[in-house]
Amino acid sequence: MNVNSIVVLKLVLFIYWPWLVNSEGEQNRLLVNMTLVQNASALGAYCLDGSLPAYHLHRGFGAGADNWLLQFEGGGWCNDIKSCLDRSKSNHGSTRYMNKWEVFSGILSNNASFNPDFYNWNRVKIRYCDGASFSGDAKFYNGTSMLYFRGQRIWQAIILDLLPKGLGHAKKAMLSGCSAGGLATFLHCDNFTSFLPKNASVKCLSDAGFFLDERDIALNHTMRSFYEDLITLQGVEPNLNQNCTSTLYYPHLCFFPQYALPYIETPFFILNSAYDVYQFHHILVPPSSDPRRHWDHCKLNVTACDASQLNILQGFRNDMLAALRDFYQNSTRDGMYINSCFTHCQSETQETWFAVGSPRIHNKTIAETVGDWYFSRNISKEIDCAYPCDTTCHHMI
Repeated sequence: MNVNSIVVLKLVLFIYWPWLVNSEGEQNRLLVNMTLVQNASALGAYCLDGSLPAYHLHRGFGAGADNWLLQFEGGGWCNDIKSCLDRSKSNHGSTRYMNKWEVFSGILSNNASFNPDFYNWNRVKIRYCDGASFSGDAKFYNGTSMLYFRGQRIWQAIILDLLPKGLGHAKKAMLSGCSAGGLATFLHCDNFTSFLPKNASVKCLSDAGFFLDERDIALNHTMRSFYEDLITLQGVEPNLNQNCTSTLYYPHLCFFPQYALPYIETPFFILNSAYDVYQFHHILVPPSSDPRRHWDHCKLNVTACDASQLNILQGFRNDMLAALRDFYQNSTRDGMYINSCFTHCQSETQETWFAVGSPRIHNKTIAETVGDWYFSRNISKEIDCAYPCDTTCHHMI
């Protein structure tokens, strides 16, 4: 094969299989097989359609053999019977439809060059099949269709399955998650700590999970209403932080991270974009708030946003930073990385986690900042300047 052929091959790989080639050179994919939790039925822990829950485990080695990283998978939610029935027939509601092998990259990579602090830990990806961020405990049956809302039991079944596999004597551990999985990290952080040895170093990381309780552009609480329906349908409220629910007049608000965060006792790291694309499209400007579709071009391309739209987006960023003010100012054990990229989830993608061209704040990558925080090497609270100043971003739109 000549030089030109090699260049063309690498270009094709970069376009169609970007995990194989990045700025560090060629990286072989790490594919990890699925493990079904065979004992889950004893706990009544089922996916929406009644299938068994699952996870993917890649064993640690060397100095990381007794350290554990658990990563919740994301994938939105369902808040009514129709959407949950539809979900039950997809890879987000049934292990029957899931890929049996998952690519581990970014924070899940086993390559020290791409994941310097956690590459040799035991790394687990927890598959998402309940539609309520692993927090529901109910079921629905109308004579023909059965739906299991058993996210809380799925979480417990997976933990109990992992404890005898080494998690029970972990020396270091971190619970993390992306999107709806990032929200699950807020909901289960302290519970995770309760399963582990008292002398273990246990911390939690949420990636793109800090969903704001924000009015949309039509001044409606669209996301709050969505979560209310979800909580009622899936029986979530008893599984929310009891210190939070006993304090707030509306207990269901404790599903929002900004209200649950003050009651979390375990050290916590928040990784989020101040212009999170999911929140931009579904919380700030949901379709119901823009019937004439004035925002369509802006949603597809941020450079097409007019001055008024950019001002609203800057207001959303300000509200996120305000919601995080106490967390930023008053906590010495916690960490954060709030950048100004139009993106969603940055820890599982190699290009955004740790690579030559990764996003940076004060010249620090996400992986470096998270590692400094976990191992207490440095103060790890980074807030980016407002859009469009950051030239290192990997924008999704």
